Amino acid sequence: MKLLRFGQNGYEKPGLLDSSGRIRDLSGIVDQIDSLHLAPRELKKLAQIKTESLPLVSGSPRLGVPYIGIGKFVAIGLNYADHAAESGVPVPAEPIIFMKATTCINGPNDDIVLPKNSTKADWEVELGVVIGTKAQYVTLERALDYVAGYCVVNDVSERQFQLERGSQWDKGKGCDTFGPIGPYLVTRDEIPDPQKLDMWLDVSGERMQRGSTSTMVFGCAHLVSYVSQFMTLMPGDIITTGTPPGVGMGKKPPRYLKSGDVVTLGIAGLGEQRQNVRAHS
Repeated sequence: MKLLRFGQNGYEKPGLLDSSGRIRDLSGIVDQIDSLHLAPRELKKLAQIKTESLPLVSGSPRLGVPYIGIGKFVAIGLNYADHAAESGVPVPAEPIIFMKATTCINGPNDDIVLPKNSTKADWEVELGVVIGTKAQYVTLERALDYVAGYCVVNDVSERQFQLERGSQWDKGKGCDTFGPIGPYLVTRDEIPDPQKLDMWLDVSGERMQRGSTSTMVFGCAHLVSYVSQFMTLMPGDIITTGTPPGVGMGKKPPRYLKSGDVVTLGIAGLGEQRQNVRAHS
């Protein structure tokens, strides 16, 4: 299934995408798609619904974050060897974990708002792994059993805040609007191998990133297992798994986002995002 939420910000309704790419309204079945509906039993109930019986949604409504109830927004740094190289740092021996503030979470096509005093805002297309079952000290072999599905994430970053203001990554990762998620939560049964997904990102029509999850240093199962050794992962938590090369910081000379830019990005089977960039007002 491709689960989604549609409507004005703060008034989204639950929905899903049918086999023809049309939005169907789920609000007659569930009030919302929240962390409780990510459990295997609940997803199975939704999967049994006859899609053609659900009301069609007309037009092209705004899409929100595909589910609510994100308690933790966990991020992994330098998880592609070629991205580590362009950043001028060695490939980490173990996953680098940082957190993005949940207040940065944004709809997939909502504006990116450059924070006050921003000079080095950057882009990062990433695969998001959504937890469906409480995960604590899980084994590598069983790790993906705890996953509800996958989604596209743009790990927007302010490099000056991240690297030049005391080198605490969270400072440059959690600014408002810096966490677009969606457009869909694609359930695990539709993605048999999360390590075989092509991904890309353009800025104002120019291809910046092209990569594949096959080149991750630490794969999705490894990350779920690893993170669960240090914190309990709850249903709705999301792990964004790192970015391939092509970020603005790695360009020669570096290139950063400016007001008026348009960022488009996508991952095979998971959909696409589009964000207009504007200055804080």
